[in-house]
Amino acid sequence: MAVSETPAEPGPEGPGTTTEEAGAPPPERPLEVEERQATLPVDRPVFWTGAIVTLAVIVYGAVFPEQFEDGSTAALNWVIANFGWLFIIAGNIFLVLAVYIAASRYGNIKLAVNADEQPEFGTLPWISMMFAAGMGIGLMFYGVAEPLSHYFDAPPPLQLNPASPYFPDQLQEGALVYSYFHWGLHPWAIYAVAGLALGYSTFRKQRGNNMSDAFAPLLTGKRWGPATGRGIDLLAVFATVFGTAASLGLGALQVAVGLGIVAGVKDSKFLEIIVIVALTAAFVASAFSGVHRGVKWLSTTNVVLALFLVVFVFFAGPTLFILDAWPNAVGGYLSSLVNLSSVTGAFGGADWMAAWTIFYWAWWLSWAPFVGTFIARISRGRTIRQFVVGVLLIPSAASTLWFAILGGTALWKQGNGSADYEAALAQGEEHALFALLDSLPMYGIMSGLSMILVAIYFVTGADSASLVLGSLSSRGSLAPKKPLVVFWGATIGAVAAVLLLSGGLEGLKNATIIVALPFVVVMLALCVALMKELTTDPAANVLRHHMRQRGFRDAIRKLVGEEVDTRTAAKNPWGRARMRFPSGGGRRTGTEE
Repeated sequence: MAVSETPAEPGPEGPGTTTEEAGAPPPERPLEVEERQATLPVDRPVFWTGAIVTLAVIVYGAVFPEQFEDGSTAALNWVIANFGWLFIIAGNIFLVLAVYIAASRYGNIKLAVNADEQPEFGTLPWISMMFAAGMGIGLMFYGVAEPLSHYFDAPPPLQLNPASPYFPDQLQEGALVYSYFHWGLHPWAIYAVAGLALGYSTFRKQRGNNMSDAFAPLLTGKRWGPATGRGIDLLAVFATVFGTAASLGLGALQVAVGLGIVAGVKDSKFLEIIVIVALTAAFVASAFSGVHRGVKWLSTTNVVLALFLVVFVFFAGPTLFILDAWPNAVGGYLSSLVNLSSVTGAFGGADWMAAWTIFYWAWWLSWAPFVGTFIARISRGRTIRQFVVGVLLIPSAASTLWFAILGGTALWKQGNGSADYEAALAQGEEHALFALLDSLPMYGIMSGLSMILVAIYFVTGADSASLVLGSLSSRGSLAPKKPLVVFWGATIGAVAAVLLLSGGLEGLKNATIIVALPFVVVMLALCVALMKELTTDPAANVLRHHMRQRGFRDAIRKLVGEEVDTRTAAKNPWGRARMRFPSGGGRRTGTEE
């Protein structure tokens, strides 16, 4: 299913108004045109600039790893010291805007030209692909590690009193609350805004699937518009490459640890690079099958395996504690949302904020062009309300449940002394999940399953990212050329390898935050462009549009299905004057007794 390569024909309202918006049914297109995938030529300035800069970073990081790490650390410190507040405020803006759009009249607008068009993907595949692309590897990596990290090092914003008799319980709840905060509504609001703007531009306005196409309301007609548009696409390319590479690096670390546990292979940098090379080859091969086959089926497999894992931990772990902890921590998260969302570290805890909240917000922003483009691509035919509610609430609820089961089990075992995970966490966050499974039955089977799950998430995420990068560098093509997809897939794997070699986990984090700084400005401008178009969309206010275009009489007929015509009406029992509205330009009649 693809979008037409040509923009909508100008209607009576002016350029950009579709035939359906003007009141008439859209013209039928030949079936072969409707089903043909839009494979467009490569955008040479975007591709070559993005490729050369990225390859230069790869070469520099591989040849001078120490200098690369020192430079990225210095840049990171500057970004955190001067712009940490910007990440916090921007995250709140995206959440408020997403909720407002879903609750307003704009929620009725469909991400399609034809109001009768049905969603391209069913609900389960849609949620599966969205979830896998959004944060699959991250949940596997941090699902146990983050709650334990907050338990051993209490977040300063919680302001807990160690002398309180309730301190251990408050510490467990606070660890889950902050995990929910980092993986709940805020990150998915960022994805929702980016995906909505791209989906609206692509499927409603019939533009390309490029990030710059969503800025048409701000760039069209400006002399500097084309150059600015390409600059936006380049920023999206860099954010996607480095943001995705960071996540794939996390996955490679965890797979390497899993191999050491399951197969007895000693963990090393060499092994991590081998893992990246093998998985990169797998997702490049998967990318050839496209969205409807490889990505769709791998994503569904991910959901099934992940569901099996959490169900096992739920029943093998402290089931009653999990049932109590989940609603309790969700309530604490929602009741503290405003306070949590406004902490910047100005009055203490700046280092902790940089390592956690600001890193996460930068990570989600760097993933916004990738995840936004991907979920826009799979959301054709859904209303804006369906889109925002689905993107915002379903993955957020699933994330809280994931942390309650895996993280809650680890917190309960650590708290009552039945297990000690501190030594494993000290080795690295990638060891935390396997340490939890080691304290549960069927360790060998479940650790192998977890390693396979991480590997498939790696393939799915990189598969989706390479398709998105191909689209960004080929004028928004929904089906980019295969060699282009292969190139970007290999490039992502190379960047992940270089970041691991130069700085390990910290190198991955540094690159993510640095590249997200310019893109946060792009995302804020994207909000302005989106609202500018939504406010003028006639589908947001059908009555007003029809009253203006076709007259009051047709508006009433549209709403109540009755024709106002005194010739067929019953006799007026009150003897008052009545008026009829002629179909043509006839004169008004008098009274009727």
